[in-house]
Amino acid sequence: MYKLLKNQGAARRGKLETVHGTVETPAFMNVATAGAIKGAVDAWDLRELKCQVQLCNTYHLHLRPGDETVKQLGGIRRFTGWQGPVLTDSGGFQVFSLAKLRSIQEEGVTFASHIDGRRIFMGPEESIRIQSNLGSTIAMAFDECVENPAPYEYAKSSCARTARWLERCQSEMARLNAQEGTVNPRQLLFGINQGCTFADLRIEHMKRIADLDCDGYAIGGLAVGETAAEMYHIIEAVEPHMPKDKIRYLMGVGTPVNILEAVGRGIDLFDCVMPSRNARHGHAFTMEGCRNLLNAKYTLDEAPLDESCGCPVCQRFSRAYLHHLFKAGEMLAMRLTVMHNLYFYNSLMEKIRDALDKGDFEGFYRENREKLGRRI
Repeated sequence: MYKLLKNQGAARRGKLETVHGTVETPAFMNVATAGAIKGAVDAWDLRELKCQVQLCNTYHLHLRPGDETVKQLGGIRRFTGWQGPVLTDSGGFQVFSLAKLRSIQEEGVTFASHIDGRRIFMGPEESIRIQSNLGSTIAMAFDECVENPAPYEYAKSSCARTARWLERCQSEMARLNAQEGTVNPRQLLFGINQGCTFADLRIEHMKRIADLDCDGYAIGGLAVGETAAEMYHIIEAVEPHMPKDKIRYLMGVGTPVNILEAVGRGIDLFDCVMPSRNARHGHAFTMEGCRNLLNAKYTLDEAPLDESCGCPVCQRFSRAYLHHLFKAGEMLAMRLTVMHNLYFYNSLMEKIRDALDKGDFEGFYRENREKLGRRI
């Protein structure tokens, strides 16, 4: 369970104790959507890249290879070879973002698979059963991800439905965790706060789900087109109503600057496809800003990606070599840059934790905020 070690302003330094290991927070979770990081990075690489938590996707794994198959193979950790904590998202975001045809009722959502078009039903119970079969450390409650912007009245009714769905998720998880043969009978459940960019809905919803005493709480439905200022405003509105003794997770966020700003507003956990996705297009994050390795200026540059970085890529390869790999269309270009970016994100969180331990988060923020948002 979560232990708050210290505060500096709203920023929090803590630990999350789980059946699969301890997570030092604030932390970034590395996104392995279908059980693998895009860019040919495996579970053993992740250990070397300072990963603490692997995040896998309920929707994708349900469609392929099938959650029952993963269960027969011993659960997601045994299947992928990753031995640390795993968080599975509920599948809700993918249902609402990938499915072209969907129908929402109180029971759940009927949708067409983005792979083959077959009709599938997923509700709170189905989502939790899938996540139980996967055997993740942390399961996310099934929620509705509303388009942004959305009409106020629709967002309000959606929040109420998401809260009702959370209660059903809790009941189903309690039932499954009590059964023989459950892959992880100590699976944790996180509730998700929704409400678009309407602060009053966010606060009302947070108060309601806080009463349900989940193992942790996430803020969902952000980083979907609103401005950074709007996102920070919502975090500031919701944070005072989040239980202090429970871990806080900001879903799908984000840039290094977003993370720095959100830590300062009381967030503990993050995930985002940005480090791996941007890496596959030649964008490398460093403590001095973001480099575009496709630029011709790197043709003869023998320096490492980031001279202050201890990752295996920066210890072995030059900017010139990585630039060449991208220009030549070599798969190794993506693998090496993804490895660097994941190491960078995990090391950034390590630096933030160190600053909090020393009581100097504000100093770290002032020194690095502008640099981290820069394009080199």
